[in-house]
Amino acid sequence: MEYKQLLEGIAHGGTAPPGQATLVTQDSRRAGPGAVFVAAQGKSVDGHTFAAAALEAGAGMVVTGRPLGLPNEVTVENPRAAYALMCANFFGRPADRLTLTAVTGTNGKTTVSSVLKQVLQALGHPCGLIGTIQSEIGEMAIPAKYTTPEAWDLHALLARMVAAGCTHAVMEASSQALAQDRLHGLRFSLGIFTNLTQDHLDYHGDMQAYFAAKASLFAQCDALLANVDDAWGRRLMDEAPCEAKRGFSVAGQNTADFTARNVDLRSGEVRFAFMGEGFLQPVAFPIPGGYSAENALAAGGAAVMLGCEPPAVAKALSGIAGVRGRCEVLHNGAFTVIRDFAHTGDAIDKLLASLKPFVASRLLVLFGCAGQRDAAKRPAMGAAAARYGDMLYITADNPREEPVAQTIADALEPIEASGKPFTAVLDREAAIHLALAEARPGDMVVLCGKGHEDYQVLDGLTLYLDERVVVEAWLAQHPPNGAAAGP
Repeated sequence: MEYKQLLEGIAHGGTAPPGQATLVTQDSRRAGPGAVFVAAQGKSVDGHTFAAAALEAGAGMVVTGRPLGLPNEVTVENPRAAYALMCANFFGRPADRLTLTAVTGTNGKTTVSSVLKQVLQALGHPCGLIGTIQSEIGEMAIPAKYTTPEAWDLHALLARMVAAGCTHAVMEASSQALAQDRLHGLRFSLGIFTNLTQDHLDYHGDMQAYFAAKASLFAQCDALLANVDDAWGRRLMDEAPCEAKRGFSVAGQNTADFTARNVDLRSGEVRFAFMGEGFLQPVAFPIPGGYSAENALAAGGAAVMLGCEPPAVAKALSGIAGVRGRCEVLHNGAFTVIRDFAHTGDAIDKLLASLKPFVASRLLVLFGCAGQRDAAKRPAMGAAAARYGDMLYITADNPREEPVAQTIADALEPIEASGKPFTAVLDREAAIHLALAEARPGDMVVLCGKGHEDYQVLDGLTLYLDERVVVEAWLAQHPPNGAAAGP
């Protein structure tokens, strides 16, 4: 593609040089012949510092936010937004040929987006998925680096979806991605808001800024579907500029357009009546927990808003395959082992509250607090674990370069105040082994925080750690009371 074609629809100063672009990047280390380097200001690094080096490495054009006096330089008001638009142009604007849905919020994004993708597929709408666990194009799964990819990867994925015959795409929209303009220029048929609880304040600073980042998505959406059981969701219903606004509620909010009635929590599923204007359909959703009813309702309401018939939606919700790392049963024998991505106080609270009624004996809870991330949420995580757990194991969860002992210490006060027995173990795999060794018949062991992740970030290194593999290996060597190991 010619350099000047990349700039179509982008207000800019300067003139694009002649020649063909082969890559658009914000990483000067990738700059070479045919590359376009976009210099953006980050929190700690200013890309303008590397613009000259990118040209020396062979880049054919640099895009800057302020004049640097360099050859082949084009200036724009917002380099990050321009980068997103240039990536879209490079791949032929594939989003224009897809019905796009974005899901944002603190908890539930991954489950809602995955379930909605499965429902649309089941109802004859070929659908791609971009999310935390992986991206999906038909039957092909692509590992995810970020919840919401950088613009180059994002538009490359959308282009592959179009080539594969997809008509729809569902993606998770993280607050960081929104703040960094990764989704700039996209138009969504529908945006879904799940909830907002304390998280990522190390990045955003406070809850108001966190909400503002999430809410910015809906300026790009034709329609909004919001959780009106959540105070932030109700605020969004008032403030979002979308043409159409619908609410969903498990708690029975009178103003909700979609509700879950007669919620029946069971050990392996949640049953409810999916209710909306002119319909009432039974659903047996195969992921347990009260929050699962909320996630299923969000996905079901979204499918109806996208034009699907309610009876078919209810049937599809009852037939989904589950979501890896989300209330996933790793073993169900003499005792039960479950893993989940819950890594905030609110998420741990909802997970354990949903599981507690189905525990025959003791609830053993293992969790850790991520290093170099929002330390203020750590006491809430400890309090939630202590509220429901009978035995607690506090350990590491992506400590990065922060001492594990510090991440543990920050969560201990509410645990100690509760009087619940606990063990602190610095090594997460060793902590899992200990919890399994201490589990008795009728117990449930819940591993919180890692979910689908198969790695741990420690001292600058990314180490392999898949809790499914850890549990299966331990059970193979220690079959509980002679019970067969495995799910």
